[in-house]
Amino acid sequence: MGIKENCRNELRAAVRQLNDRCLYFASKWAAEQLVGIEQDPTKYTPSHTRFQRGSSSIRRRFRTATEPAAAFTSTPVAGTSYVATPPVALEDDGSDAAIDSDFYLLAKSYFDCREYRRATHVLRDQTSKKAVFLRCYALYLAGEKRKEEEIIELEGPLGKSDVVNKELVSLERELSALRKNGTIDSFCLYLYGLVLKQKGSDNLARSVLVESVNTYPWNWSAWSELQSLCTTIETLKSLNLDNHWMKDFFLASAYQELRLHNESLTKYEHLQGTFSFSNYVQAQIAKAQYSLREFEQVEVIFEELLRNDPYRIEDMDMYSNVLYAKECCSALSYLAHRVFLTDKYRPESCCIVGNYYSLKGQHEKSVMYFRRALKLNKNYLSAWTLMGHEYVEMKNTPAAVDAYRRAVDINPCDYRAWYGLGQAYEMMGMPYYALNYFKKSVFLQPNDSRLWIAMAQCYETEQLHMLEEAIKCYRRAANCNDREAIALHQLAKLHAELDRSDEAAFYYKKDLERMEAEEREGPNMVEALMFLARYYKTQKRFEEAEVYCTRLLDYSGPEKETAKSLLRGIRYEMDVEHFPP
Repeated sequence: MGIKENCRNELRAAVRQLNDRCLYFASKWAAEQLVGIEQDPTKYTPSHTRFQRGSSSIRRRFRTATEPAAAFTSTPVAGTSYVATPPVALEDDGSDAAIDSDFYLLAKSYFDCREYRRATHVLRDQTSKKAVFLRCYALYLAGEKRKEEEIIELEGPLGKSDVVNKELVSLERELSALRKNGTIDSFCLYLYGLVLKQKGSDNLARSVLVESVNTYPWNWSAWSELQSLCTTIETLKSLNLDNHWMKDFFLASAYQELRLHNESLTKYEHLQGTFSFSNYVQAQIAKAQYSLREFEQVEVIFEELLRNDPYRIEDMDMYSNVLYAKECCSALSYLAHRVFLTDKYRPESCCIVGNYYSLKGQHEKSVMYFRRALKLNKNYLSAWTLMGHEYVEMKNTPAAVDAYRRAVDINPCDYRAWYGLGQAYEMMGMPYYALNYFKKSVFLQPNDSRLWIAMAQCYETEQLHMLEEAIKCYRRAANCNDREAIALHQLAKLHAELDRSDEAAFYYKKDLERMEAEEREGPNMVEALMFLARYYKTQKRFEEAEVYCTRLLDYSGPEKETAKSLLRGIRYEMDVEHFPP
């Protein structure tokens, strides 16, 4: 049996089993990957061949051949060769007499109607693994539902709260006992890992979740929880995972969260060999390219995704960020209108509308939609960060600081929130605090030139005036593809301020070459030409000085007169040099 056919059969079984156990998110994910496997070309028209391998319009080829995280088994381009799937994992638990009992069907009906405690009560005497899982899962969700109600009652939907799920203790006790006596299945292991994670037992939770995914690899919810517990590459490498094709999905996603974007992109492009039609894989490729600031590629992918899945809302908030960065107001307006008609009560929809109003300069309306997104999902990270940006624009720095702090509470690895905190404290005239937050942001995203520039400007402030440190930061920014073309000019100015003429001339010349290549004019070019003309004159390199002075004659204003004066001085010194008195 071929790799694609094997994946297809496994996913078909997984969709049924996950849906039967009410793990609807994992079931949807599996179904999307099932459809994403390349179909029989004889049954499909050419319009169904989007996202095939080698499509130059949406795929990115790498210049490097080696993958840093080589400790993991990489996926061959045309697919993978894996260990055989345990046959028992593909079968329903047919040995249990109560599998399809009337009690189970009634409990599942109650569960689907969100009557979790009724479902738990119905299954109180059922002993099949399937029934035990649904009873425990319903009890867990009943506790989560009550916790959310208490949060709203005590401090409102956006407030902080110490409320916990009161069912965790009993669930931990029961699931731990099942694991010790060897009667626990992969689904209960997943739930046990979820409970341990909420209680802060991260090491044990990782071990339990690894057991779960090794026993039953198709539960994407278990992989997602495991990924959230892998905050370093060392932790990721320490996992004892079986070599199943689902592991590659996990690694690709984990690399993305660990900011190993090139490695993540490589994994997803390899997976594309089997899952050529997967919208999920394409969206993840777009995410990786977004992190690498390849906005043109990202825009192409999202446009294609919307053509093939016009009611898609997942990940569209990232597309709105791209349109916002490119200032495509009409395209962002169309996207906002589209998702609003599809489902206006999704956090992503509110976030997209908030971005639209922000681009229009209507910051109060923008904040209103970001707050609406947070009412729908108080842990929606993007909304907290973007709301912080809006408060900065409104000069409401205390509110901005609070929003950014909520973002880093949710995800301490969100460099944008740390950067926002730095900006806010810099606005409040507190550079020492700002510097601390900028350092956190560059630690998390060391290849972003904007963060190094922000830190350098903080070092330059009157209170700190640490110019040597600022120079180091600008150098890092220049080496990180400074697209805003700030670093080279600032390096030249700082060296000139410190009377290091040779270094200043070097950076002014590099900055000038870049401006010429990009066909940019402006005060920075005039400043560079003026410095270089004077520098080469003092070095008695008169021909080069004359070239720069001549270029300054094309400008009107005081620089033209200065250039004329320099030229007269240069010619006089040249005459003296050739014809001494």
